[in-house]
Amino acid sequence: MVRAVHAFAGLPVNKTAIRRVLHLEDSRFDHELATFALKSSDFQYELSRVETLESFVEHVQTQPLDAIVADYRLPGFTAIDAWNALHSQPKGLAVNPPPFIILSGAIGESAAVDAVKQGISDYLLKDDITKLDHVISRAIEVHESRRAKVIADAELAKSERRLAELTEYLQSSIEQERAAIAREVHDDIGGSLTAVKFDLAWIVRNSKDPASLDHARSASEMLQHAIGASQRILHNLRPAILEQGLVAAVQWLASDFERRTNVRTTVHAANEAVNLSKAIQLVAYRTTQEALTNISKHAEANAVMIDLSDAEGVLTLEITDKGKGLDKTELDKPKAFGIRGLHERAKTVGGWLDVSSRPGVGTSIILSVPLKAGLSDYHAEVAE
Repeated sequence: MVRAVHAFAGLPVNKTAIRRVLHLEDSRFDHELATFALKSSDFQYELSRVETLESFVEHVQTQPLDAIVADYRLPGFTAIDAWNALHSQPKGLAVNPPPFIILSGAIGESAAVDAVKQGISDYLLKDDITKLDHVISRAIEVHESRRAKVIADAELAKSERRLAELTEYLQSSIEQERAAIAREVHDDIGGSLTAVKFDLAWIVRNSKDPASLDHARSASEMLQHAIGASQRILHNLRPAILEQGLVAAVQWLASDFERRTNVRTTVHAANEAVNLSKAIQLVAYRTTQEALTNISKHAEANAVMIDLSDAEGVLTLEITDKGKGLDKTELDKPKAFGIRGLHERAKTVGGWLDVSSRPGVGTSIILSVPLKAGLSDYHAEVAE
C-alpha cells in the first residue's frame, strides 16, 4: 500500500486508514465497477452495498461511515429519499451526516444541481467513475473542514459566554466593592471629619489668641475641602442620586461636568419618570459617567448633548459631544478598555452599545436596553 501526505486543514492525512463507504446501488455490476475504480487509490476502501431504503437506514444507524455513494434512481425510491431518511435519524447523525455523493447515469444536470442545493455533497456520472476516488476525497475533506469549523465556532461561543460571565462577575464585584468603600467613607471618614469640624468650631468660638484663631479658621477651610472631596468620592462610588431616578442622576452628572469643565451640557429626557430596574439605572449611570470622563480627557469639546428616551420599550441613552472626534484606529486600539468595558457592561442587562465618530465633528455613544427583557436575580442582586 502506498502512503502519501495529503494537506487538509494544515495536517497530514493518514492514507493507510480504511475509508468505510456505503454504496446504495441495486446493480451488482455497477457496484463491482465502483469497487474496481477505487482499487487504484492510495486509500484503502471498505465498500458495502445495500439495495433498499430499509437496509440503507439500518446500515447508517449501526455502522460508522466516512461517506455514502448512492445511485440516483433505485426501485421504488431515489437518492433524495435516502438523503431525507438520513436526516430523520437521531440528532447526532442528522446534524452531522457523512458526505453523500450521487453516482448515477440517470440524473440530469438540473436534478443534480438541485440535489447539491439540498445539501448533497457532490454528484458524478457513471461514465466518469474513474474519478470516484477524487470525488470522495474532496467530499470528505470539505465535510471535515466544515465539522472543524463547527467545533471551532462552538468553542469560540463557549469562550465568549465565559468571558461575558466573567465580565458580569467582575462588574458585580466592582459595584459591591464600591458600595463597601462608600460605607467606610461615609461612616468612618465622614464621621471623623464632622467631629473635627465641631472641635474646630469650638476652638474658633472660645479662643482668644489671634494666631490660634487664624490657624483654626485655615484648618476649617481645609476641612471643608476634605468634606467636599469625600462627598464627591461617595457620589462616584455609590450614586445615592439614583434614588431620585435616572433622569435626576443624569442631570446631576451633567451639571457637575459643566461646572468642572465649563463645557455647555444639555439634557433632554422624553419622560421625566422613566420606570427602570436598579440594574439598568446603574448601567446607564455608569455609561454616562464614563462617557463624560472620556469627553473631559480627550474630546476637546465645546458642547455636550445627552438624550434619554424609553420609547417603544427600549431605553435609549445618547451622549454626543461636539469635539475633535475619533478615527477608527483609535476605537479599535487593543488598549481601548473604556469603550470595550461599556460594551460589556451593556451586555449584562441585555443591551448593546453603538459608538460613532467623525474626526473634527464629534463622537456619539448610544446605549440601548430592551425594557421588556426580564432581569435575572443575579442582576437584581448586583443593583442592590
